[in-house]
Amino acid sequence: MTMRTWLVLRLEAPLLSFGAVAIDQRGVIWDFPGLSMLTGLFANALGWERTQRAEHQALQDRLVFASRREHEPYHGVFTDVQNAELEKSDCGWTTRGKPEGRDGGSYGGPHRRFRDYHPDALITTVVSLAPPKRTLPAGVSSPLLNDLAAALDRPERPLFIGRKPCMPAANLNAGFILAATAHAGISSLAPACADHTAEAPYRAQWPAGEGPTNGPQVDRSIALPDRRNWTSGLHGGTRHVIEGRVSAGPARPQRMP
Repeated sequence: MTMRTWLVLRLEAPLLSFGAVAIDQRGVIWDFPGLSMLTGLFANALGWERTQRAEHQALQDRLVFASRREHEPYHGVFTDVQNAELEKSDCGWTTRGKPEGRDGGSYGGPHRRFRDYHPDALITTVVSLAPPKRTLPAGVSSPLLNDLAAALDRPERPLFIGRKPCMPAANLNAGFILAATAHAGISSLAPACADHTAEAPYRAQWPAGEGPTNGPQVDRSIALPDRRNWTSGLHGGTRHVIEGRVSAGPARPQRMP
């Protein structure tokens, strides 16, 4: 098989959130990063505006990635219970360097919601770019893998892993590796935690067609609803992924000159 270049991401923070399908005021999470979340992460690093819908869509259509959980905190999921009395004139913090106002009216009572997080977790993700699936509109360009790496090193705006409180603990760009598939890439990497060995099983997720779909290392095959229609702004599609267990290898990412 043809070897491909993969960008290695180190997703580590005191709090991580891989937002799943929200249910009313409950913001639940997945165990692994989703397609639309990674698209938004790179777009934020590149400094794109929300109105650049074609760029977002083109990037999402090209992303191929796999992830493994390097560190499984014993305390599980942390749930933040948020209560706020919101007035029409209240402002919130944004990553754009200026306050963001509210467009709606005031709440008649406290606004309550629940948001889940992974505390003290470390996720390794390998990312590659497939060829564009369609001709891009005039004036729209899709970044190269080196462009994504450079944007993570010098982001146009502060980065967060999921929700805004999830500020990275270290540089997200861990370097590059070569591998034939996403599964091969995530399996070849050396342990990212000092207390893990290469023999230790890691929970992992990879796209269908980028690794095994059955066998002893496969736990389940699911249709993950993590595709976003960036034109409408709504989530409206699924992606076939495989979840299972992998071991680590000896490979260590290399930084490009």
